[in-house]
Amino acid sequence: MALEVVEICAGAGGQALGLEKAGFEHALAVELDENASATLLRNRPNWDVRTGDVVDSSLWKPDQFEGVSLLAGGVPCPPFTIAGKQLGATDERDLFAWAVELVGSVKPQALMLENVRGLSMPRFAGYRQHVLDRLRELKYVAEWRLLQASHYGVPQLRPRFVLVALKEEFADYFHWPEKLGEPPTVGDTLFELMAADGWRGAETWREKANKIAPTIVGGSKKHGGADLGPTRAKRAWAEIGVDALGVADAPPTVNDDPDFMPKLTTEMVARIQGWDDKEFHWEFTGRKTSRYRQIGNAFPPPVAAAVGKAIAAALKKETNPHERSNNLKGDPIYRVLRESGDFMTAAQIARAIERKIEPSDATGLKLEPHELERRIALLGRDFQIEMKESTSATAYKLGEFRAFIGQDDHVRHEHFLKNRAKIS
Repeated sequence: MALEVVEICAGAGGQALGLEKAGFEHALAVELDENASATLLRNRPNWDVRTGDVVDSSLWKPDQFEGVSLLAGGVPCPPFTIAGKQLGATDERDLFAWAVELVGSVKPQALMLENVRGLSMPRFAGYRQHVLDRLRELKYVAEWRLLQASHYGVPQLRPRFVLVALKEEFADYFHWPEKLGEPPTVGDTLFELMAADGWRGAETWREKANKIAPTIVGGSKKHGGADLGPTRAKRAWAEIGVDALGVADAPPTVNDDPDFMPKLTTEMVARIQGWDDKEFHWEFTGRKTSRYRQIGNAFPPPVAAAVGKAIAAALKKETNPHERSNNLKGDPIYRVLRESGDFMTAAQIARAIERKIEPSDATGLKLEPHELERRIALLGRDFQIEMKESTSATAYKLGEFRAFIGQDDHVRHEHFLKNRAKIS
């Protein structure tokens, strides 16, 4: 059974290589950054790689790939990152909801989207529930899972929030990949590269670098050159003997002090992301800062391969079927407002939650009116919330989703054109 994938926001190929190892052949890869596209073509010159805005209908026609085995992508993470403003649906870079809507025209057998851990936080409970509801309307069964890259052989603290959805006929055959055991340390992973030019301190450094790495931060074009992360990450790097203030052009040499604290090269960063010279070999194009960003922003290939293999097995129905259950609860306020379709006061919402929502779904939700109002205001960051005042109370009604899902008049287009040179 031939499995084909259309990959959007493909980056430099972390997810692409992993899916290839899982048995998928690329029907198309779409990427905005020219350097990342050049990297894809350097490694897979026969692929159909298209460079530009993925939502541009002149770049590709989604309906031409109708029925493909898998639609996959690593859509931009800034709308959800914990370190950012968490603008979600109101961030012009948000393509997550658009990618979900794309399922309606591509009609893939399966969908896989990955993003940062921030999307799993309570702030985005309503956003996540909307995604699940929309996929259910499209006849897909979807599930979220927070995966740790270190569980799949990647020597790095890199949690990724993954959405997998399958057509109903395949859904019960999908099982999330099992953990593969303990990952190697940074020292063991990079020793060969650190010692390549005869550095006399390599063995001692290997012993000190006896942990897995902090999360590699790729950054964006809005910021300066290659850098391994914020202040706390730099301290963690220093504890394992790495100078995180920049990226080196070459490994330490025989002339360097054995006690010197080395910087990482882009090749070393790639190793920490899961690329290697054997199973996950890959070459990167462009200048050092561009290479670093391509590597740092990637979905680690071993993690993509693990999830890809699980999806492939489900599409081939090679596993034992089991009943699906989403382990991440949605927003009960969103659910009762959506079900009502009318104005509700905070007291009415609280009673509806108590009456209709399973207690486990509302865990940790305080039902006092002021807390409900705070949560409604939070929900209003991703959805239009209509308000109707009366002498006794304020009533709320859930309106339209604020996210870009393909609207011709959405503010996303204006912001994209204005900031095109800074987007990566």
